[in-house]
Amino acid sequence: MENNVLIGGGGEGYVVKQGLSLRYANRHGLIAGATGTGKTVTLQILAEGFSAAGVPVFLSDVKGDLSGLAASGSEPFKLHQAFTDRAQTIGFDDYSYSAFPVVFWDLLGQQGHPVRTTVSEMGPLLLSRLMDLSDAQEGVMNIAFRVADEDGLPLLDLKDLQALLVWVGENKDKLSLRYGNISPQSVGAIQRQLLVLENQGGTKLFGEPALELADLMRTAPDGRGNINILAADQLMGSPKLYATFLLWLLSELFENLPEVGDPEKPKLVFFFDEAHLLFDDAPKALVDKVEQVARLIRSKGVGIYFITQNPDDVPEDILGQLGNRVQHALRAFTARDRKALTRAAETYRPNPRFDTADAIRDVGTGEAVTSMLEAKGAPGVVERTLIRPPSSKLGPIDTAERKQHMQASPVAGKYDEIKDRKSAYEILAARADAAAGEAEVSEVEAEEMPPMQREFNTARRYSGSRVKRSTSRGRSMGQELGDALTGAVLKELKGTTGRRIVRGILGSFFKGR
Repeated sequence: MENNVLIGGGGEGYVVKQGLSLRYANRHGLIAGATGTGKTVTLQILAEGFSAAGVPVFLSDVKGDLSGLAASGSEPFKLHQAFTDRAQTIGFDDYSYSAFPVVFWDLLGQQGHPVRTTVSEMGPLLLSRLMDLSDAQEGVMNIAFRVADEDGLPLLDLKDLQALLVWVGENKDKLSLRYGNISPQSVGAIQRQLLVLENQGGTKLFGEPALELADLMRTAPDGRGNINILAADQLMGSPKLYATFLLWLLSELFENLPEVGDPEKPKLVFFFDEAHLLFDDAPKALVDKVEQVARLIRSKGVGIYFITQNPDDVPEDILGQLGNRVQHALRAFTARDRKALTRAAETYRPNPRFDTADAIRDVGTGEAVTSMLEAKGAPGVVERTLIRPPSSKLGPIDTAERKQHMQASPVAGKYDEIKDRKSAYEILAARADAAAGEAEVSEVEAEEMPPMQREFNTARRYSGSRVKRSTSRGRSMGQELGDALTGAVLKELKGTTGRRIVRGILGSFFKGR
């Protein structure tokens, strides 16, 4: 179908081709249905169709079987005849097997190229969501980010943030005067959550080189769009890390891509599998942000497609923006299931030939109820559709094949080695070392003084001179904060005890890294 992504066949006998118009593909979509009803295959054939049209795709491989997009299907497998028959039924005359250009990614760096971002780019809102912080703790996180910005402390990886929080805790009295209360309990709670995040693999997400969005929007030499597959089978053990990363990626696309209006085809199509993980227990501020991104990112040429079991998993305000829909079977065994089925049916433009709720309940595996946007973005009449067979391999490729694809990837070697440039951790470590050095010099000078002079220096006395008032102006808060650690601690650095305070509180943190 010209300027369309073929989905399958509809109408009587499934002979009427059903397709998704590329012109309206950036107006988002939904793939829903119970487990085992065919959502993964629908995702696979949509990725194939977009790639063939020259549109790059990003999707997450939650079950571990979408890597088959990188390999061609073949005749000697049990569904070959069924696929051939289905293609004939829907009039898919040029159906053939084919591999597609795939780039593998992995937050854990095991099954694909490493994916990283910096702590600064993630921002306090998403980090607070990721770590389940309370409002007070999120406030401290915002203060820490503000201090980092004003004092020129780059936050690249988790150790930068951990070091900054130590510094914030040590200077809480001075900072609280300007930014509000900073309690040691809140700082400690954030540090504990950072340890949990480390244990979940979060350390590998933060750092440099950070992911460049342009690498997700490449096309292959033959003009087909690259299919970027994020390995998520192990990542699903940390569902909030998974959801937060994908939300961050959407936000980055929204903030960095230029406006393109209504393009003839999308610049990128983004599939968000297990979409309920994004919205489960999400605060309203986060849901509002997702709604804003979904509403505005289409003008950047990006289409978002949510994949979930039930349409109710997606908030109503966001669901209303998903114009292209593929609804696989929903179970209706309980009263709650029947209500969900009825609500799902009510969101479709009715077809006089059948009852939509009955069709959603009755469609079999490989079938779906579909509705795609038509002229002027109007929703099409709901139709029962036989989903077309995939051209790529059904199921995963083996480890050796995956490794070969990674070695031949257009980004091979670009993200493999971590770069650790000077950032907040190193800057604060240098300040701590400088403070310790000054303390040691002071101690040596004190020890070399005659006993009477040492006693005289430690006593309070009137010097006979007037107290000078500071007339310096223009020092930024960042400069004052940069000196605060030294100023706060040097008063305690008049002997061996003082030097141990510096090395005990800060030295053990920095030296052990």
